[in-house]
Amino acid sequence: MNKRLQRVGIVLVVMGFVFFAAGGYTLYKTQQGATALQSFSAAQNVKLTYNADGQLADSKGDTTEATAIMGLLANDWGYSVDKTELNPNDPLVNTPSEYMYQMATITYHTLHAKTTVTIPEDVVANGQVVTKAGTYDFVNDGRYWTGFDRSDPIQAAARGQIWTPTALALVGQLGVGSVTASALTIGLGVAALFALVGLTIVITGLGLVWATRATTEKVLVPEFKQAASPA
Repeated sequence: MNKRLQRVGIVLVVMGFVFFAAGGYTLYKTQQGATALQSFSAAQNVKLTYNADGQLADSKGDTTEATAIMGLLANDWGYSVDKTELNPNDPLVNTPSEYMYQMATITYHTLHAKTTVTIPEDVVANGQVVTKAGTYDFVNDGRYWTGFDRSDPIQAAARGQIWTPTALALVGQLGVGSVTASALTIGLGVAALFALVGLTIVITGLGLVWATRATTEKVLVPEFKQAASPA
């Protein structure tokens, strides 16, 4: 019975080292991804702006707009911002929260953008002029791409001028960066989990081998009985 338990312990130790190997491989691939993302971030050289007190701010040090952007990110989008990822000493955008904040910055400016729409000629519908030819100042009051009424000639024209391909591309790119950074964080967690499971299995296997070996040695110790004294 003890021999069988020892074999089970040895199998557990081997399985534990397999988990260790899986954790090491996961960590290796995660580090590769982190290095690539860091290089990509450094190549873009997009940085957040902080004031002298270490608060997010505009180029003049005013925090009003930054507070509104953070409100869009945390309240409207429901994103849980990790304040430790917003480091004034490392303003380069390379963490999930920094990517999301930069995405919110572009979106915030787009949601409140202004543009001039030119209608070259009267727009007629059902025999009536619905929009006269002319130039109109249009202010976006928080409309996303799908929030514009395209039946309105002014809104239909303004949508493409406000939500430009550049703005949409930047938002998409930053979204990919945020997801990639989050996935790398999850990768580190998975690697740590593999290592912890492997350590637990190895300790269990070694403990089982040690316990059964100690029992076997105890059984093999010869017993000495005191000889009876002659009468």
